[in-house]
Amino acid sequence: MPADVHPTLPAAIRVSDEVRAALDEGRPVLALESTILTHGLPQPRNLEVGLRSEAEVRAAGVVPATIGVVEGVAVVGLSRGEIERLCTAAEVVKASVRDLPIARAKGLDAGTTVAATAWLAHRAGIRVMSTGGLGGVHRGAAESFDESADLPVLAETPITLVSAGVKSILDIGATLERLETLGVPVVGYRTTRFPAFTVADSGFALDYRVDSPAEAAALARARDEFGQRAAVLVANPIAADRQLDPALHDRVLGEALAAAEAAGVTGHDTTPFLLDRFQRATGGESLEVNLELYRANVALGAEIARELAG
Repeated sequence: MPADVHPTLPAAIRVSDEVRAALDEGRPVLALESTILTHGLPQPRNLEVGLRSEAEVRAAGVVPATIGVVEGVAVVGLSRGEIERLCTAAEVVKASVRDLPIARAKGLDAGTTVAATAWLAHRAGIRVMSTGGLGGVHRGAAESFDESADLPVLAETPITLVSAGVKSILDIGATLERLETLGVPVVGYRTTRFPAFTVADSGFALDYRVDSPAEAAALARARDEFGQRAAVLVANPIAADRQLDPALHDRVLGEALAAAEAAGVTGHDTTPFLLDRFQRATGGESLEVNLELYRANVALGAEIARELAG
């Protein structure tokens, strides 16, 4: 067991009985983030998606571990009541790894980002996680130094992460360069084209692909054999016939970036501003595509978790 994975975790981290029993017995577990529920989806759609995702993971023979913070305690394997709380409470913050001590000290409720979810999942001993889109390097980062904490955390967290690439509002080329520099293996799932969240092809090529959950699991095992610390990123594109129309995407992105600049929106406010513009400009279509790709990533993550447990 790696030195940073503890069989007895501190009081600040609580693993549910269901998740702990599955891990102790070597059964497959899939980690799921909670910011998609707390900050990515409107009510009551967020609760519907959270509960449905867990049900689909269980139907695949895998134990779901939705991760979030409840009254300052990081919970790995939220109960139904805790998911309902985070989906409906008025004051829920967004917590990356740096925010966990603050949430703990102040007794806050929080949705956990990809970075915090992956870090907590690994601490608990979970080997696979699914999300929608990964964070990355923001446009104009050469001046702003604006880069998601997802990237450096994944460089030090040996988990297998399934995502639909990174959000297209980011600087995808720079993000791929950073992932290479940080030593994070990136493979396409049945493709050598890197996806851009709601669009299947970002325009950037990948050197390698895996064509089955078994291949993805083999890659994770090979990483472990070398003793490497970085995550394995499995980029799972949305089906081409379900993606957001690329021409519509490009037009809306250009308009949204111009609007953000005109409004003086910068820093951590940029992503929610741009995603909101996307949702409104596409009549909600971008939200439906987001949910479609998230569901596919959860299904693939469950299959990989089964392979690794097997």
